Parts: sequence; structure tokens; C-alpha cells
Amino acid sequence: MASAETIAWLQDYRFQPEQPLLANSEGGQPLIMAAQQARGDVLAYLLQQQDVNLGLLDAYGNNALWAACFANAPVCIALLLEAGIDIDYQNPSGATALIYSSSSGRDAVVEQLLQAGANPLLTTQDDFSALDLAANRRCLQLLRNAVKALQ
Repeated sequence: MASAETIAWLQDYRFQPEQPLLANSEGGQPLIMAAQQARGDVLAYLLQQQDVNLGLLDAYGNNALWAACFANAPVCIALLLEAGIDIDYQNPSGATALIYSSSSGRDAVVEQLLQAGANPLLTTQDDFSALDLAANRRCLQLLRNAVKALQ
């Protein structure tokens, strides 16, 4: 059962509370939008729905995990990983959530993804890894250690 807050959120963004997984009239996906807004409460409710599709993509080809990493939302990241989202999904340019998070300097997210098993060796279409694109020293250290552990 959805909370009053969850129903209000769905209605505010023109989703249908009786069919909470359906896109709104603008094509927005509730799962991705909830992750992007760091709404763990809404995301948890959506993930409990019978027909939840963890493979949904936004207009740019990114999944809900990417949206949660963009939002720097550890609770949403954990919920999505627990639900079984593809941690190593590569968007059309080949970037994973780990590559994005590293290039954005989100070291806590990088650490969370690595602990959950994200592959630090994957590369973009331009052949850049998360290590190559590390935006700060902490991301660099985390990724160096992860790559060394695989060798």
C-alpha cells in the first residue's frame, strides 16, 4: 500500500497511483525519476510492484542506477542493487554508473558501487575506464585498489 506521500508524489508528476509504473504523458519513468530525485521512499514502493522493469532507460539511454548515482543517493543505489539492477549496464557511449560517478568525483558512490561488485575494468567507446576518468584523489585511490585486486 502506497503512503499518502508516495501517492502525492505520483500525482504531482502526473503518474497514475493505480498503475504506478506507467510513464507519464511526457514519457517520464517513475522509477528513474524517483531515483534521480533521491526519493528512497517512492523508489522502495515502486520496486515492490509486481511488473517492475529494472531495464528501463531514460531519453539518454541511462538506467535508474545512473539516476541514483547522479543524485548522489546511497539509499536509492542500495535499493536498486538489492532489487537486482545491472550494476555494469553501459549506456550508448559505453559509460557505466561507476565511470560516471568517478568522472564526477562522487567518491562515496564509487566506493559503494565497488563494494557491490561493479567492474572497474569496463571502458567507454573512447576506451576510458573509471580509473582513467577519476576526478579526484579519493576516486583514483579506490579504483587503483579495485583494479589491483583483480590482477
